[in-house]
Amino acid sequence: VSSEGYGALLARELGATYISFDPKRTQSPVSATMIRSDPLKFWDFIAVPGRPYFVKKICFFGPESTGKSTMAKHFANLYNTEFVPEVSRELITSNDFTIDDIIRIGEAQTQRVIDRSRTANKLLFCDTDLITTEIYSRHYLKQIPPILFELEKKVKYHKYFLFDIDVPWVVDDIRDLGLRRTEMFDVFKAELDNRKMEYQLVKGNFEQREDIIKSFIDSSIR
Repeated sequence: VSSEGYGALLARELGATYISFDPKRTQSPVSATMIRSDPLKFWDFIAVPGRPYFVKKICFFGPESTGKSTMAKHFANLYNTEFVPEVSRELITSNDFTIDDIIRIGEAQTQRVIDRSRTANKLLFCDTDLITTEIYSRHYLKQIPPILFELEKKVKYHKYFLFDIDVPWVVDDIRDLGLRRTEMFDVFKAELDNRKMEYQLVKGNFEQREDIIKSFIDSSIR
């Protein structure tokens, strides 16, 4: 059964019966080639179990108190989809943590992205990633457990947005690097540069940041 012109030839080679189905695609106006070329455009034609493969993961990246959490929630609402929070905040209450804690955080963050990809609607906005976990492991523990690098390979992001520090610092129970914001921003930027990863700098007030992100998504992804 096929809509393709090669169906009859394939059936003959296999000694099978050929049934042509909707060759002009009037009932199902799509093909596998069309889906592969623009999966988000033809999202409704993709079987639900196959959709996670095509979800575009967007990473909001940068040092603490730059608005990543707020923006991840905002864009998930804006595009009627899911977001992944910074899972470490569910697992620790201070920066007095151990290597075992950091491994647990890395595993939980990775699994959360995988899980949310299964229910996301075309896009998945992520508050953080494993590079961030590695940065804070090195900063606070002076070492990075090798498993974090393996976990980093399990999730590929379609786009990184690097959040600038040109917004007010907001104190909470975990943030303690308010006096080292420039230094930490440079660390985050260097991690992307060292990996030769493309990214978009996000700066300005909320509306300006929203415009930067939305403009890219609407012109390059959707």
